[in-house]
Amino acid sequence: MNQKVQDAINEQIADEFYASYLYLSMMTYFEAESLGGYAQWMRMQAEEEHAHAMKLVDFLIERGGRVQLQAIDKPKAEFDSPLAVMQAALAHEQKVTESINNLYELAVAERDYPAQVMLQWFVTEQVEEEASAGALVDQLTLAGDSGSALLMLDAKVGQRTTTA
Repeated sequence: MNQKVQDAINEQIADEFYASYLYLSMMTYFEAESLGGYAQWMRMQAEEEHAHAMKLVDFLIERGGRVQLQAIDKPKAEFDSPLAVMQAALAHEQKVTESINNLYELAVAERDYPAQVMLQWFVTEQVEEEASAGALVDQLTLAGDSGSALLMLDAKVGQRTTTA
């Protein structure tokens, strides 16, 4: 397996595990604020990010590559508001999109065709991730300071039951 691509995928694995850790932190914020619906949404998001990391781990193993786990930074734990949490989630997804795009560009430059095929799934996934977080930011922005609107949105997002 191409060493440059392998190293970059190992970095992406760490980024995906960090994302899982970040969403877990956001979940605990929402739990502390008694917003169980948003906490449920973040729990599902954390599980999804963990699955993304494992998809990359499995890819390296299948290709005969070497997985090199890296340290995971401590995520932010305190936020000013539910809107601030979702804005941070959206910003994080935008950062992940950039990282995936860079990884894809590397796979193209290194002519690593299997990595390109696998990474196409991530490119598509990031469109959904940004759209989902962006919609929640928009809804919370519209809700403004309305507690009743926040509770209605909390009930709606709490209906999420799958990571896909």
